[in-house]
Amino acid sequence: MTAAYVTAPTIVLPPHKITTDEILEDIRTRHSGHPRLPVILRAIRNCGVSTRYFTRPLEAPTISGTADVHDRTRAAFTDCLAMATDAAEQAIARAGLHPDEITAVVTSHATGWSVPNLDVHLAEQLQLQPTTRRLPMTTLACAGGVHALIRAAEHVTAHPGARVLVVVTEALSTSYNHADTNIPSMIYKALFADSAAAAVVTADPLEPGIRIDDTLEYRLPGSLDRYQGRLDRTGMHFDSTRQAPAAAGEAMPAVLTWLGPRIVDWAVIHPGGPSIIRAVAHALGLDDRDAQHSYDSLAECGNLGGAAVLDVLARTHTRPPASGTTGVMAAFGPGFTVSAIRGTWHT
Repeated sequence: MTAAYVTAPTIVLPPHKITTDEILEDIRTRHSGHPRLPVILRAIRNCGVSTRYFTRPLEAPTISGTADVHDRTRAAFTDCLAMATDAAEQAIARAGLHPDEITAVVTSHATGWSVPNLDVHLAEQLQLQPTTRRLPMTTLACAGGVHALIRAAEHVTAHPGARVLVVVTEALSTSYNHADTNIPSMIYKALFADSAAAAVVTADPLEPGIRIDDTLEYRLPGSLDRYQGRLDRTGMHFDSTRQAPAAAGEAMPAVLTWLGPRIVDWAVIHPGGPSIIRAVAHALGLDDRDAQHSYDSLAECGNLGGAAVLDVLARTHTRPPASGTTGVMAAFGPGFTVSAIRGTWHT
């Protein structure tokens, strides 16, 4: 494929900073009689997150309150659009471009619902050209960031003069729902957070960063139930099985086969949790120090869904790898899917 270059992502975090202590207190108060409460509280303390950011206060009806699916869905989409617009405007400006110069937009989001979709709303907000090509994607969740870059790189290959805007946004706080009381759902209350991220992909480099050389999409057979979304009258829920945390490790042999004998110098790993980061890094022959940006993103921002890996990439720009070194971006989606990029860092 024709090489595609990615600008440093811009990250937008919403205004409400929520500490893990606040999450713990909310769960203690609302689930004081839960038979596994000590186990839940211990798991939350060990999930690797210190702070996260929500679009609305923790006590809002659409977060820890009793808002129904309609109010939660409307709030999530409204908040996602606002964050996405902000991130996109910053990304376009950072690239030294004007919105008129964007020829395609790739979007990913799995929270909130709207017809028209995020891509059409975003094009209107940014006043993109009416002929701007659009590729909207939903339900990719945590794989969305890398998957969107893959689609953007393919578009650049087909249209070498393209300027492709990639925008990923999630309001995962909409799944903070006290109707869910099983242990995984309680952990997700502390793990998930809200954000938006944006970058521009082109056939010629606009700044130092990652050059996409090859891509991989992989589905782990028999894994449909590992991670999945569920919608009912109380809102959107996120479910997983006991086998889910091991899925990243199970999928890594396919990633290693794709990479072949190449040595990986650096990695941008989706911060889905400490065990996921560690399993991927070690499979690639790297250690926890090489994955520090992923651990830091998780600790400071929580799991941002599809935008998370773009936050890790943005952090990588602060201490960039050596020019010409090879690395991997990897993110994981529901069912269990892998979206991965092999790239070269260029200066």
